[in-house]
Amino acid sequence: MAIKRDPGTASKSGTAGATGHTESPLARKRRARKINRVLAEEYPYSVAELDFGNAYQLVVATVLSAQTTDVRVNMTTPALFAKYPDATALAQAEEIELQEMIRPTGFYRSKATNLIALATRIVDEYDGEVPDTLEELVTLPGVGRKTANVVLGNAFGIPGISVDTHFGRLARRFGWTESADPVQVESDVGALIEPSEWTMLSHRVIFHGRRVCHAKKPACGACPVAQWCPSYGEGEVDPDKARKLLKYELAPGREELLARMRAGHTRAQLRAAGHSLAP
Repeated sequence: MAIKRDPGTASKSGTAGATGHTESPLARKRRARKINRVLAEEYPYSVAELDFGNAYQLVVATVLSAQTTDVRVNMTTPALFAKYPDATALAQAEEIELQEMIRPTGFYRSKATNLIALATRIVDEYDGEVPDTLEELVTLPGVGRKTANVVLGNAFGIPGISVDTHFGRLARRFGWTESADPVQVESDVGALIEPSEWTMLSHRVIFHGRRVCHAKKPACGACPVAQWCPSYGEGEVDPDKARKLLKYELAPGREELLARMRAGHTRAQLRAAGHSLAP
């Protein structure tokens, strides 16, 4: 990742430019869209990192993903979906048995309770089909606005911004919002980026947060959007040292994995080839 950093491009706060003048709404929108375009070039393979085959599997996997990693969820769901292939089967699950199946994802008791209640609602109120509106999805047990937008965007093709911890952190670092409230973050970012890009923007920003722009020590010196980021310098700026901080397929020594991902290999194909998709 070659970086051409212009220290005057954006201010530390994201609200002022090189001369100290306040960044106009139009300038912020242009900068946000530039970052989105660069991230699209950097992560053309970005997708939802949860394995799923339909809306039911996605909503269940997303509920399970709370307070754990997608890698852990993807290790758990094959057996889960084999035993409970649809909402009807899950609604009839024995809670203790379900708890044991999902125990590796953590908080398994509350998750099991929510999943059975969620499946029961889907069967009783939606004829066994996951609803396809935000208003209906957020009424399901265990489903918040973030999960609803994940399902809408990835299972139904309805644009939505999924604000998880990574997305919120990067939105603030990019100067797209000052809020820590997910709903406000969603609103602020939605005003900057065209709706048709919302779902893919979510993937790109989350990918970048997991791989480069870490919470404690971002790899600023290896960041492809450094010159448009008002928070440049919060992390390691030396390129060589920064590259050592990269994770997943960008980590040193994982060039083959990166090449395969850029070539369009699926996660199933990558795992079959012996590649670990963990950090």
